[in-house]
Amino acid sequence: MKKLLGVTGCPTGIAHTFMAAEALKKAAEAAGAEMKVETNGAIGVENALTAEDIAGADCIIVACDKKVDMERFNGKPVLEVSVSHGIQHAAELVAEAISGKVPVRGGKAPDGVDAMFQIDAKPGAAHEIYKHLMNGVSHMIPFVVAGGVLVAVSFLWGIYSFDPNSEQYNPTAALLKQIGGFSMGLMVPVLTAYIASSIADRPGLVSGFVAGTIAAATGSGFIGGILGGFMAGYLCRFLVKSLSGLPREFEGLKSIFLVPLVSVAVIGGIMCLLAGPVASVNTAMMDFLSNLQNSNPVILGIVIGCMCAFDMGGPVNKAAYVTGTLLLGQGNYFFMAGVSAACITPPILIALATTIFKGKFTKDERAAGMVNYILGCTHITEGAIPFAAKSPLTVLPILMLGSSISAVLTYLMKIQVPAPHGGFLILALVDQPLAWVLCILIGSAVGAVIYGITRQKPAEE
Repeated sequence: MKKLLGVTGCPTGIAHTFMAAEALKKAAEAAGAEMKVETNGAIGVENALTAEDIAGADCIIVACDKKVDMERFNGKPVLEVSVSHGIQHAAELVAEAISGKVPVRGGKAPDGVDAMFQIDAKPGAAHEIYKHLMNGVSHMIPFVVAGGVLVAVSFLWGIYSFDPNSEQYNPTAALLKQIGGFSMGLMVPVLTAYIASSIADRPGLVSGFVAGTIAAATGSGFIGGILGGFMAGYLCRFLVKSLSGLPREFEGLKSIFLVPLVSVAVIGGIMCLLAGPVASVNTAMMDFLSNLQNSNPVILGIVIGCMCAFDMGGPVNKAAYVTGTLLLGQGNYFFMAGVSAACITPPILIALATTIFKGKFTKDERAAGMVNYILGCTHITEGAIPFAAKSPLTVLPILMLGSSISAVLTYLMKIQVPAPHGGFLILALVDQPLAWVLCILIGSAVGAVIYGITRQKPAEE
């Protein structure tokens, strides 16, 4: 029996991570192979692969969109793909893994593997860049969620409850807003630092944090933070490589003095020089998005809805979500209302469809549909992925339509959502909670009816 290993991880470490692990294990079982999967989730590494596991493995499948330790797999056949590829093409990956034609990491490919196969097996530059970016995003999101929710909770005492000169002033609310503000203020520095860390490991953290702090302080925002993160990471990688010839006795000098000093000085100087132009671009983009929600809420809602439902937790979804959180940090609570509505809709849509059109779904699908009620209510979009993966060309457009309707209605009604996550758990913080829920239910119901009508009845129950 072939022994396979897997490593899965997504930026948030909530759903995609474990869905990919489950898909790989089921595919391996169907192929008659043994598989152990290490998950890199939100709470850290679980079911970690040991040196003994790696030594005895015939092949390792790494389905990750975040940084993991790859050096431990040197000398072993390794397939490296995105986490979504691991979910959607698990059977193909397992078949390839047990074929004996997988290139060896850090060594020659086995006989019979041509050059084209070797090139295709390596992760592309775009995936590497995306992985570094998502490493920053995955570390940033908890700061945004914690800070955003605390700031939103402070508004329960009144929108001006933090102001000592206001009649609404409440010391508890003021303290919560202050704490939340500190957490939100770390958003860009953390994003930048962990992009740099993903590229250059620990040496990238120092210059990354400095670059991010400069970006936040000068108004360069997340655009400056992303640029700073990549510049800091690649500069630190270059410096470490350039200084690798130093005697071992100078290792401490290199890691504690030379690399931090040079990288901070160079990156700090560049960030200060670029601050003005990048801040202008960042401000212009944010102003454009803010104005669009007033001048063209329908177009904005369609764009946001399609982005959020297109890959449900993937890079396109994350682009909309991160933009919403950044605008949230600037006091724009309208944009996030549409993003959240669009993210909640797909799983609710699936749940309604499996409830209304029971005869069109198998027993297992109906059970999964019930779980989607919980996932949708808590802003976990990924619950709809298994249904979309079975028929993406028909299901994804329906999900995108439903999410677009929910987002458009939210923007037309000018609903404000001051927290970046939580789904219906943060309804008390929404300025029009019933209207917001109604917008989501309308979009979900329309999509559910279309999905149910167009879906073919399963051949077997």
